[in-house]
Amino acid sequence: MKKNKGLIQKLTAAPYLVWMAVFVIVPLIMVAYFAFVTDGGEITAEYIKEAGQYGGIFWRSVWMAAVATVICLIISYPVAYILSRMEVKIQSTMLMLVMLPMWMNFLLRTYAWMTLLGNEGVINSLLGLIGLGPFKMLNTQGAVVLGMVYNYIPYMILPLYSVMVKIDGSVLEAAQDLGCGRLKTVVRVVVPLSLPGIMSGITMVFVPAISTFVISRMLGGGGNLLIGDLIEMQFLGNAYNPNLGAAISLVLMVMVLIIMTVMRQFDTGDDERVLL
Repeated sequence: MKKNKGLIQKLTAAPYLVWMAVFVIVPLIMVAYFAFVTDGGEITAEYIKEAGQYGGIFWRSVWMAAVATVICLIISYPVAYILSRMEVKIQSTMLMLVMLPMWMNFLLRTYAWMTLLGNEGVINSLLGLIGLGPFKMLNTQGAVVLGMVYNYIPYMILPLYSVMVKIDGSVLEAAQDLGCGRLKTVVRVVVPLSLPGIMSGITMVFVPAISTFVISRMLGGGGNLLIGDLIEMQFLGNAYNPNLGAAISLVLMVMVLIIMTVMRQFDTGDDERVLL
């Protein structure tokens, strides 16, 4: 019986293993190969060294992705907490509203912001009615960060909500009975218990934000080049150099892994952090 159960589990996991091999492991091997092997088949580290000259773009990408992630967290945390304390029926409706923008095409959402932020766009037109502007909002770093926040904020709200909704209301009541005010209850109880959701949300926002190229190209113009744009240029642009593109991609992946590893050190994964 146990052998049959083990066989069933292996068969069930087989499609996932095949998927991982074809769409994750094989692409990673190909990236590593092109990053360290020349067109002539020689092993070299020159492409990795060449990627180092784009340190400024790497730093800009990390900085803007970090700013967007922090803004998403600041906005999403109270929203997720309020959602988790609502009635079940209302929660379903509110969650649908949170996910509603995700049903729209990514490009269309970004094009909408181009219309809003343009020199003759909706926002500047409204400001002109009261004698202000026009302000240069498009093709700026602020526009890129705004686009990141708008497109990725649902990925911060949902993990936070999924953790907060599991926090038993009696725990919050006990904290208040023991003398904690609302603010202190949130800081000493809710935040520690929701830390796994915070870490998941940060990961889900930061990783796509640091590697984005559509948002930076459409809202940032040519003056706000990010690492995703640089990689795209090496594979699809006039600067066609897949070896350098693979090297930059590999460096970016290592950077993200290091950052995520450091962040995971702040999540102990237990409930002993709750000190009343």
